[in-house]
Amino acid sequence: MRMTVIGTGYLGATHAACMAELGHDVLGVDVDTAKIESLKAGTVPFYEPGLPEVLTRNLEAGRLDFTTDYAEAARFANVHFLGVGTPQKRGSYAADMTYVRAVVQDLVPLLEGDHIILGKSTVPVGTAAELQELADELARPGTTVEIAWNPEFLREGYAVKDTITPDRIVLGVRKEESRAEEVAREVYATPISQGTPFLVMDLPTAELVKVSANAFLATKISFINAVSEVCESSGGDITALADAIGFDERIGRKFLGAGLGFGGGCLPKDIRAFMARAGELGADDALTFLREVDAVNMRRRDRVVHLTRKLSGGNLLGKRVTVLGAAFKPNSDDVRDSPALSVAGSLSLAGAAVSVYDPEAMDNARKVFPTLDYAETVEEALDEADIVVLATEWQQFRDLDPVATGELVNNKVIIDGRNVLPVQAWQDAGWNIQALGRNL
Repeated sequence: MRMTVIGTGYLGATHAACMAELGHDVLGVDVDTAKIESLKAGTVPFYEPGLPEVLTRNLEAGRLDFTTDYAEAARFANVHFLGVGTPQKRGSYAADMTYVRAVVQDLVPLLEGDHIILGKSTVPVGTAAELQELADELARPGTTVEIAWNPEFLREGYAVKDTITPDRIVLGVRKEESRAEEVAREVYATPISQGTPFLVMDLPTAELVKVSANAFLATKISFINAVSEVCESSGGDITALADAIGFDERIGRKFLGAGLGFGGGCLPKDIRAFMARAGELGADDALTFLREVDAVNMRRRDRVVHLTRKLSGGNLLGKRVTVLGAAFKPNSDDVRDSPALSVAGSLSLAGAAVSVYDPEAMDNARKVFPTLDYAETVEEALDEADIVVLATEWQQFRDLDPVATGELVNNKVIIDGRNVLPVQAWQDAGWNIQALGRNL
């Protein structure tokens, strides 16, 4: 098939490259000239394992190209994926739909014939119906534009796999006559043939699927972190507790890793936008629990700062603190709402001399907190540290040798903000190791 993917950020660039990998002819579209030139040259402007190889392979095969020209996109195909960002509005919990509406406003007047726009962005419920009205107003005489919704379920670090071999494909279609299911089945013929569930539903339900999934995951993370606060007060061990309840197949062990909490460009903004939209619909009380989910998550950052201050004798002024990690999660360079970078910034504001190291997110971190000290290597970051905070669970940090690490620092004190280090090995090497939700 021939298709366009509009928006070439994390979601759009990944989707475009992976659709080409599935054998389709794809044109990526964006208003950012620098981003388009980078992608045309085979350079991915963010870190995602496996994506550079997929991008290069399909550029060379001639199945993938990029443009800033909406007119070219309108001529290229009759199937268009919408993958632009929906950031949180300034001064509000609600999602900013400016970029989503702009795609319809810029593309639809240029279209001729019958077209389908498949939305992938995470949007407030009701967006597809509003966009359909807008498209109907803007379409030329004799041109039809159908809006359908095909939400994404990408995990940063696994986005290529999640696009090419997804665990499910969700499609929301309008109640009137629709071609979207037929088209989507052709787009995703390969994963469907391999057994991927293909779920067709109405538009509001499809729009709610992604944000509901994110809200559930955020709730599960904050639940175990709330219980970890009780463990700290009662002498319990949150890791043993999580293992025990995780054996219940109704609960499962995934997302029960107590620690510094969640961040990134999806979960925080999505649960806030979900709350805001529920309020607009008159269902304010339905999602009030998400306020506490958000609050629990933010408290984890304060807890790490408090623990660091306590281990420094109550005063961080002049203390050398190493923060291992800047990205919100491993296998990513995304620092949006990163707990690691938030902790580093708070420690610096409290008077500590903070040295940060992350394998991939250094450049992005510098843009957010230019005043922090960024080390070139993990060894440089650890040099003469008074306290070490493991804030992002990169494998490189999990594999640190406690004996060799102890030779680099001033004081053998470490806070495992992700509960991933082998405690006994670090204690045997003479370290005072502390972790959230555990009494060590």
